[in-house]
Amino acid sequence: MSDLEALAPRVIARCREAGVRLVLAEACTGGLIAAALTDVPGASAVVERGYVPYSNESKGEQLGVPLALLQAHGSVSAEAAGAMAAGALER
Repeated sequence: MSDLEALAPRVIARCREAGVRLVLAEACTGGLIAAALTDVPGASAVVERGYVPYSNESKGEQLGVPLALLQAHGSVSAEAAGAMAAGALER
């Protein structure tokens, strides 16, 4: 069992206890986190949706991340991750 598979049930349980729902915005992981979380029984009570925009163009199309931001800071930067998270929450 991988660390991610072991951690996923704990994440689902904590979110359920806190009464929060998850929206995921993944790129480099290719949806791996969403797959691990949704493999947990009862995850639908916590996981709302997930986005997996891998290319820079899809980050803009799906989440509204400005291409200029990605070009200035890189697609694997804190700025890109923040813009992806904001875009996912807005949608």
